[in-house]
Amino acid sequence: MSKAVTPGLVVVDKPGGMTSHDVVSRVRRLAGTRKVGHAGTLDPMATGVLVLGVDRATRLLGHLMLTEKAYDATIRLGEATTTDDAEGEVVATADVAAVAELTEESVRAALEAFVGDIEQVPTAVSAIKVDGKRAYARVRDGEQVELKARPVTIHDLTVHEVVLPDVHISVRCSSGTYIRAIARDAGQALGVGGHLTALRRTAVGAFDLTVARSLDVLAEGFAVLPIAEAARATFACVDLDEADAADVRLGRKLSVEIPGLTALFDPSGEFLALYEPQGDRARAVAVFVG
Repeated sequence: MSKAVTPGLVVVDKPGGMTSHDVVSRVRRLAGTRKVGHAGTLDPMATGVLVLGVDRATRLLGHLMLTEKAYDATIRLGEATTTDDAEGEVVATADVAAVAELTEESVRAALEAFVGDIEQVPTAVSAIKVDGKRAYARVRDGEQVELKARPVTIHDLTVHEVVLPDVHISVRCSSGTYIRAIARDAGQALGVGGHLTALRRTAVGAFDLTVARSLDVLAEGFAVLPIAEAARATFACVDLDEADAADVRLGRKLSVEIPGLTALFDPSGEFLALYEPQGDRARAVAVFVG
């Protein structure tokens, strides 16, 4: 008889050169189940935090994807590429003198302009669907792809070092933000072009590099973060009495005031469901029942 799979989250420190799907495939083998998914992709070039769900915890991933994320990145000024990162072909190169004339103050000012609520045009090789087909697939097929600007929020952008042509930054942003697009747009604002040469995701919501493990470490001892602990770390929480817990198990509405998307637990501490307010906030409805 096969060993029962424990539902929960696995926080992987993704290595460079692997796709997010490659990581999912590896974890499927380690977990002994095909029920593994991830909360937001990382490009092959990128490293860092990739949150995976195992078994029924995969149903939490859509909600985890909405949380803020943090990155460390390196921008190279003076060259624009087809993918807005180092994996693409160079399509424009600025004069060396133009890059050399940039000052640290001008570079910092250009990047500071992105902090706050902005409209960002995603990179053309994103996974956004255009008429049912991924944008990156259309680009790969030789099509010209023009994506519409989308609202994103850059909560914080710290410039650590400017050693031209490279700029080292950290970014804390809303889900859906493309760090490659920041590199592209900063280069355009400075008149020299730019692209990303390194990207490391340091956090997804409450999960950061301190809890991320490499695939090699997971291969030596595979374990998941139990779904109850994952929910408590990620969402607002409410502990219910047994009567309300019984209603939640059936997916019924609750006359309980909750602060937005909330994880509900029974008196024993077992995770039951995610609920969100409805109407006047005096009632709540299920969005996920565990």
